[in-house]
Amino acid sequence: MTDPEPTTRVDFYVLESSEARARLYYACRLVEKAYLADQTVYVNVATDAEAVALDEYLWTFGEGSFVPHARAGAGKAPVTIGTGTPGEGAARVLVNLAPDAPAFFAAFERVAEFVDADAARREQGRRRFAFYREKGIRALTHNVGGDGPRP
Repeated sequence: MTDPEPTTRVDFYVLESSEARARLYYACRLVEKAYLADQTVYVNVATDAEAVALDEYLWTFGEGSFVPHARAGAGKAPVTIGTGTPGEGAARVLVNLAPDAPAFFAAFERVAEFVDADAARREQGRRRFAFYREKGIRALTHNVGGDGPRP
């Protein structure tokens, strides 16, 4: 008997910029796109401070953008921002902005990982890529040009 094929799709978005803001900008754009496609999203961040920053940025990243969201434990919304394992059935899409691949990734249909040109974050991205490969998942890589938002 063989193990079933992994069902989670993992996409790595590789940015040219080393600016952390560009990484957040592209993550917000993907979150908005998923929301507009009626997908529920869980955004995994490493710290409460990052959750607060992303919460604020989701309101301001694009002129005319509206992405209803909430911090984990603060109510139900199509987009949830949290720092750990979400509740069962929390969302279909996982956007991982934490430095490590989350052990709970298989609970999602899709996982989006963002890697920018910062040397430390690039190395963290390589480790996450290897983690998924060890789990039998062939991650797709997408090169994203440009630096993101203009100041």
